[in-house]
Amino acid sequence: MKRAKTNNLDTSENNNRQSQVKTIRTSRKIHRTTSILVFFFLFVIAITGILLGWKKNSDGQLLPKSVSGTSTELSTWLPVDLLHQKACKILQDSVSPDLSTAVDRIDIRKDHGMVKFVFKEHFWEVQLDGSTGEVLQIGKRRSDIIEKIHDGSIFDHWFKTKGSPFKLIYTTIMSIALLTFTTTGMLLWLGPKRLRRGGNNRQKKQP
Repeated sequence: MKRAKTNNLDTSENNNRQSQVKTIRTSRKIHRTTSILVFFFLFVIAITGILLGWKKNSDGQLLPKSVSGTSTELSTWLPVDLLHQKACKILQDSVSPDLSTAVDRIDIRKDHGMVKFVFKEHFWEVQLDGSTGEVLQIGKRRSDIIEKIHDGSIFDHWFKTKGSPFKLIYTTIMSIALLTFTTTGMLLWLGPKRLRRGGNNRQKKQP
């Protein structure tokens, strides 16, 4: 009776061990396949992520520095509509008359006495003195290009799609891939440890 019970325990342990080995093999296959399929995209995400993290410390190479104007008193500032007209004219006169003047956002920096106009169809920005309307800086926002590459919205920008479908699909696929990559990596790390632990326990039980 005791021997039969021991055999049943051994069979159960063997089945459990085989199940763990199967899990490790499956995880290794999924991990390898995922890494092959998304290597390039993960590489791009990593590089662009580093660049985005350093954009404010790039000495103006990735993101134009904010230049201060003459007054921080809003009561002395020109109307935003007039500043907008000036920014659009400066953009086309100084960069190219063919550039779109559609504005993505207007960034009012009161503490800097400056208004920043960021345009929608390209990656240029114009900084104006809020009080005088004089141009402080015209710069290319390379960090915006990098950000769009990072999240996949560069395709929405190129094809002018609405609702950012490329960004949604890209971020969903990459998030699932990264989650799969992380989970299988953890299983590949824990699996052999559990197998070794089970083997050691089995040796201790033997007379």
